[in-house]
Amino acid sequence: MRAWLIVLTALLAGALAPRAHGAAPAKSGPPAIGLELQGAIGPATAHYIVQGLRTAAARDAPFVILRIDTPGGLETSMREIIKAILAAPLPVIGYVAPAGARAASAGTYILYACAIAAMAPATHLGAATPVSIGGATPTPGHMSAEQRKILNDSIAYIRSLAELRGRNVAWAEQAVRGAASLPAQDALRRHVVNLIAPSLANLLAQLDGRTVELHGRTVHLASAGVAVMWLAPGWRTRVLAAITNPTIAYGLLLIGLWGLIFEGFHPGGVLPGVVGVVALLVALFAFQLLPTDFAGLALIVLGSALMAAEFFLPTYGSLGIGGLIAFVIGSLVLFDSGVPGMSISRAVIGALATVGGGVILGIVYLGTRAQLRPPAAGVQAMVGAIVEAQEDIEAHGRVRYGGEIWNAVALSPLKRGERARIVKVEGLQVWVEPL
Repeated sequence: MRAWLIVLTALLAGALAPRAHGAAPAKSGPPAIGLELQGAIGPATAHYIVQGLRTAAARDAPFVILRIDTPGGLETSMREIIKAILAAPLPVIGYVAPAGARAASAGTYILYACAIAAMAPATHLGAATPVSIGGATPTPGHMSAEQRKILNDSIAYIRSLAELRGRNVAWAEQAVRGAASLPAQDALRRHVVNLIAPSLANLLAQLDGRTVELHGRTVHLASAGVAVMWLAPGWRTRVLAAITNPTIAYGLLLIGLWGLIFEGFHPGGVLPGVVGVVALLVALFAFQLLPTDFAGLALIVLGSALMAAEFFLPTYGSLGIGGLIAFVIGSLVLFDSGVPGMSISRAVIGALATVGGGVILGIVYLGTRAQLRPPAAGVQAMVGAIVEAQEDIEAHGRVRYGGEIWNAVALSPLKRGERARIVKVEGLQVWVEPL
């Protein structure tokens, strides 16, 4: 009986034991960390990557997979990410994926900074020429001293990264100086990247057994069977990403300005003022992090003030139209940095300009109509009004107007109860004529 119990227990244990799926069992130990670099590179992206690398180091992850799909972004944020990658105590594997993704502009620098650079098929990198505020791209032979300094600094920066990682230095310089780009297969052939991987599983298989130099020591990658745990951005990163979106920052600025304007013209409302102050402070914080052209910001403030003044001054649209022009120009140049993903949608500007123009035209129309309308108060408003004779009137008598009895001078005789029209008012006496 005891033997049967032992056999039954063994069978149940075998049936209930977890089973491994796949040919190769997962390795024990901490998983690798996966980070996503998607969209325009800004302060939120930099915060997410830096915190992700710190988390990976704290968890003793064997390496980090940085999946890249970006059109570029802010240089300050790019350099912050690269500093974190170079200082990380574990290898960072840059992987441009999925198919159709790109590591353009700032993304090229970040890919060069990674210990190993990989690309999925049908991806590309390059176009790393720096673009200054205003969208002006340095043109050889027509550059100012400042543009030459920026270009040479960028070339030296990407060359240093290429030399550190042992990749194609000449092409790295060409990507900055001539905005060159390469598809994945050409990048592998020219030793710009280390490998082509159509999937994450294939990437891990190719990484297994490779060695990388990291802070003066050789690190052997053992990636076969290693799980990858992807880290999602935290709430702080998501909030920062929202407010540093140029369109959101632009909307917060407008809410702040108009909130303060409404509070100024209607003191005691409180809510418009509170909302305006909070929105304006958040917008100004976002502008510190974005490539803001403060001349554009000044034009938006001036335009908003002029359009608000149109409500209260009889300028027949001149202030409003001038303010609208200043507002549109300021909106167009506010984030006109030439950095991909760091500009305001033209559709948003067009919609706001159309609404503003419609409001101004409506104000002009209503003001003109009010000027042409006959007076609605005072004795002048009585001219043309209908009265009723209270007695037979040959020349002088009394008439009823709006519940009041007035002395009247009749231009023609009137019978009692007959209706007449006021043609003139003088003092407390009206001149009337029969209808």
